[in-house]
Amino acid sequence: MRRVAQVIRLRPEKADEYRELHRSVPEPVLDRLRRCHIANYSIHLLGDQLFSYFEYHGDDLAADLALMAEDPATQEWWQLTAPCQEPVKEATPGEWWASMEQVFLME
Repeated sequence: MRRVAQVIRLRPEKADEYRELHRSVPEPVLDRLRRCHIANYSIHLLGDQLFSYFEYHGDDLAADLALMAEDPATQEWWQLTAPCQEPVKEATPGEWWASMEQVFLME
C-alpha cells in the first residue's frame, strides 16, 4: 500500500460551490476511484489550501491515474471542480494537485 498526500489552492470565491459539489460526488466517479485501487480518500480544507490523502492498493499508480483520466464520468467531474482550484506555487510544471513529501508516519 502506498500513501499519497497532495495539496492545491481553493479559490476563495468558489469555496461554497466546492463544498456543495462534494456533498454528493457522483457514484460513477467513486466507482472509478475504487476500480483504480484508491481507498480511504479524503479532502480537508485549511484557509484556501485543500489537502487530499488516499491509500493506493494497486501495482501501477501512474497507469491507474491514466485510466481515471480517460473515464468520461471523471472528466465531467473534473470540469466541475477544476474552476474551483488552482495549483500551489510549489507544484511542478503541469502538476495540478502537488504531491507532498511524507516526513512522519506512526502505525
